[in-house]
Amino acid sequence: MSDTRAPIGLGRGTSGAAVLAVLLVTVILVGLWHVTQGTSGVGVGELLRYLLGAHPDVGGVPIADIVTGSRLPRMFAGIAVGVALGAGGALLQSVTRNALAAPDTLAVTAGSYFALCAVAAFGLAVPLWASGAVAFGGGLLAAGLVLALVGTASGIGTTRLILAGSAVALALDAATAVLLILFKESTTGLYAWGSGSLAQLNLDAATRAAPVIAVVLVVAVLLSRRLDVLGLGDDTAASLGVPIRSTRIAAILCAVLLTSVSVTLAGPIAFIGLAAPVAVRLAANRIGVLSRHAFLIPACGLTGALLVLLADAGLRAAMGAQAAASIPTGIPTSLLGAVVIVVLALRLRDTGAGREAPRAHVAVRSRRRFLTVLGITATLLVVTVIGGLLAGSLWLRTGDLVLWLQGAAPDLIARALDDRAPRVAAAVVAGAALALAGTVVQGTVRNPLAEPGVLGITAGAGLGAVIVVTSGSGGRTALVVTAVAMGLATFAVIAVLAWRGGILPDRFLLIGIGCGYALTDVSTFLLLRADPWDTPRILTWLSGTTYGRSFADVLLVAVVLLVATPAVLGLRRQLDLLSIDEDTPKIFGVRREAARLTLLTIAAVTAAVSVVAVGVVGFAGLVAPHLARSLTGARHSRVIPVAMLLGALLVGVADALGRTVIAPSQIPAGLMMALIGAPYFVWLLRRSRT
Repeated sequence: MSDTRAPIGLGRGTSGAAVLAVLLVTVILVGLWHVTQGTSGVGVGELLRYLLGAHPDVGGVPIADIVTGSRLPRMFAGIAVGVALGAGGALLQSVTRNALAAPDTLAVTAGSYFALCAVAAFGLAVPLWASGAVAFGGGLLAAGLVLALVGTASGIGTTRLILAGSAVALALDAATAVLLILFKESTTGLYAWGSGSLAQLNLDAATRAAPVIAVVLVVAVLLSRRLDVLGLGDDTAASLGVPIRSTRIAAILCAVLLTSVSVTLAGPIAFIGLAAPVAVRLAANRIGVLSRHAFLIPACGLTGALLVLLADAGLRAAMGAQAAASIPTGIPTSLLGAVVIVVLALRLRDTGAGREAPRAHVAVRSRRRFLTVLGITATLLVVTVIGGLLAGSLWLRTGDLVLWLQGAAPDLIARALDDRAPRVAAAVVAGAALALAGTVVQGTVRNPLAEPGVLGITAGAGLGAVIVVTSGSGGRTALVVTAVAMGLATFAVIAVLAWRGGILPDRFLLIGIGCGYALTDVSTFLLLRADPWDTPRILTWLSGTTYGRSFADVLLVAVVLLVATPAVLGLRRQLDLLSIDEDTPKIFGVRREAARLTLLTIAAVTAAVSVVAVGVVGFAGLVAPHLARSLTGARHSRVIPVAMLLGALLVGVADALGRTVIAPSQIPAGLMMALIGAPYFVWLLRRSRT
């Protein structure tokens, strides 16, 4: 699946110009239908009369004002965005030779959005062209980072690319969320815009973006012959005189520039850059001329425009214009992209390429080394717990803590510690649970870059919490039960989809990521339709926080840990064997699929319950197991306890920092964890390059 090449040549006599003409006519027809969708009652009849020269009023407003002031700007913005993202995605897939490369999976949209939010947060007023330059810089840096981390060998591994892009995007999204929290006044409205919105005040933005898109498309088409030859392989291209490095750089620059224009115009509309090229490349199997980049690039652009217009108009037609007005266009397009990832994952075959066992590059450690690391980590955790109790908007001293334990603390100090104690405990137990789940996931799927989030648990649990809050169907108990149930149900669906003669690790990872994207988009959809009074509560949950936690929440997670930890340790031999390769477990008589499913189920339950304590938190389940493995060796009997201590330590530190750095305001622990874990993850990816 990592090779997107198709045979070069004409197919069945079909003309490339004819294909493009059909696509163009289809876009025009859908565009006319798109213009009829809105809240002001301009239907097909009114539009036809307007096009024939009549200028009636609609609801007391001249139809010309409605069409030129609202409908046409939205339609042209949709076309511009779709063309830019579709063509940009085609370029990225060609230079990486990977069917899942896109502006989203390479974190280009996340980088562009972060750059624009940073400019808005610091109150810098810039014109449209300067906003485009800012978005271009952010997107280019993000894409460059992802490509540098995954390597530039001929054909970039699908799973590695998705993991790297998703993690970099997660870190950038966390940084963006911090800006939105810290600078609420200057970033008002950017949350909804961050999901992609075609709403425009007039035609100015689209008309300014159009020439830039056109020029970049011309440059991209001029590269088409080089890209055709590059698709045959680096060795062949080099022997035919194609400058490989400069061609790739030029194509990536074009793709990033197209994406930055799109983000500047309408925000990060997700996955059009993935779905449009995939659709065209599938069509190229029957229409051979589309395999030539001179036709592939414009065809992807037109298909992207078609998808954006269909998503936007279809949403309004299905929900009603008034109800759909508050729903960003990026929501349905994200769902489309998630479906594409899952479908491509289901077609994946096990080649073993690009998958590296977690034990790679890990030296054998002595028992003395293990005990020393265990002792130091436990000591640091105790220090973190004490520091977390003392730190906050009101700094306390150790003597205050002693008085509180004795029940003799002053009222102000007692109330502060009564609030902090369950929060610190929640962070510690949740961190340990995430680390345990992460250790199991990494060992079971044999990928050191995996983490519990790829099981779909956190996204499913987050959606469950959002459903309860937005429906007003229950209190804290209902929220917890629904969140855990949704998380486990999501895992079950992913396991069923991934089971085709056994659980293929790479297939499991990609399906989990695709389902995670889809569920996150549904959560965003519900959030934008929720009562504004419920929005902060939902955002807090989705960002990962210990706010409002009680010892009852801690007790539930602790009980699950007490059951799950000995269960995993009892399966440590199977986990050790599964982390080597697919054949070794069979040699030693291990029922590979049964052991893998059992271990993943334990990880799913543990990760789902952790959501009760801290909401949705990423990176802890990624960083802690890898760090533990590098300190203690590959044996899971040693990795598991150290990883759990490190996970508790990391989330505890993130929670304490989040409550302290901008006190009395707070940064959710999940966002702090992403900011802490991102640099380590970048180092990990760089170190594990093949």
